[in-house]
Amino acid sequence: MMSFSSVSSATTTATTTSSSSSLSSKRSAKMMMMMKKKQSSSKTMITTITRAAADRPETTRVPPTNPEGMPVVPPQDLASRPRRNRRSQTVRKAFQETILTPDNFIYPIFVHDEGDENIPIGSMPGQDRLSFKTGMIKKVAEARAAGVNQVVVFPKTPDRLKTPCGKEAFNPQGLAQRSISLLKDTFPDLEVYTDVALDPYNTLGHDGMVRSDGVILNDETVYYLCQQAVSQARAGADVISPSDMMDGRVGAIRQALDDEGFTHVSIMSYTAKYNSAYYGPFREALDSAPPPGSEGWKIPKDKAEYQMDPANVRECLRESALDEAEGADIMMVKPAGAYLDIIKMLKDNTTLPISAYQVSGEYSMLKAAAAAGYLNERAAVLESLMAIKRAGADLTLTYYAIDAARWLQ
Repeated sequence: MMSFSSVSSATTTATTTSSSSSLSSKRSAKMMMMMKKKQSSSKTMITTITRAAADRPETTRVPPTNPEGMPVVPPQDLASRPRRNRRSQTVRKAFQETILTPDNFIYPIFVHDEGDENIPIGSMPGQDRLSFKTGMIKKVAEARAAGVNQVVVFPKTPDRLKTPCGKEAFNPQGLAQRSISLLKDTFPDLEVYTDVALDPYNTLGHDGMVRSDGVILNDETVYYLCQQAVSQARAGADVISPSDMMDGRVGAIRQALDDEGFTHVSIMSYTAKYNSAYYGPFREALDSAPPPGSEGWKIPKDKAEYQMDPANVRECLRESALDEAEGADIMMVKPAGAYLDIIKMLKDNTTLPISAYQVSGEYSMLKAAAAAGYLNERAAVLESLMAIKRAGADLTLTYYAIDAARWLQ
């Protein structure tokens, strides 16, 4: 006599076998239907192609040849095919969302007054300290011929003129002031930007005055920055660019300019200037790196006390809100390439124009990779500049300004 458990087991086995058989039959039927549908679609496709060939006008165009071994498959059932909007150069240009032009570029120039020859900058191939008058004027004329009509001036101050407080920064006959004046005399419609900070004039290599315990003095530095900004405006500067990252300097400079009648002079604030490792070649160009301190006078080895932490994002929103409230006309992100997210965030949170600085380290890396044959220099540079603009930069300071302008023509 069969036990209940045996009957149950037999019933379960029979049910499972029946279910498996049924499932297998369904799969076979489905596969047969798919094969028939595929054959039908293939026949329809061939018929459609044949009919299309018969219905079109006579043409001398030769149809393209398909690669050997290409399968004949039915078209995918797609409502949208994005590649249709990328099918030709004409279509791609028509739909291009970001247009890069020389009008977007500001060309940084280094100027010296220690002879008539340009001095090559070893860590920045293709860039020189330009001799005041001859070299500077010739290079700016070259930039203008390529379509770049904006420059920012960085003077190389002789060591003999540097002091702990950097008073040479507002010397009316200083190299920066004379360079600005000569540029505006020679090219009246040239847009001249300046740099406002004490590091090119400071024996201790910092953007502000350094106290003996290593603290960077804020308000005392701002007092001198205002004098520097006014002296540059008197020389003819169009845009004052405080790069120092001292608190309150934008408002103080705006007030100082207005008090002296320079209400038309703009301020491009270095709003989000990060304490970056990418600045090395620039500091060689101006010989402005902080020197080692001593037991009696501590000198911070970097600028972390006042420049922003590369790990921080929200902090720049605070900086931008302050700069905008204090009267900035343009806000800058520096560096550019590694901080595209910051450019985008500022763009989304202000109505002011955004600039970005493709700094010396970015330039030198591209140059080194191109020299080694690792990159196509033209393609890589234009892609990097396009990315900066796509992120939201209206203006880009770049040492590639002249080359890029020519490549875009």
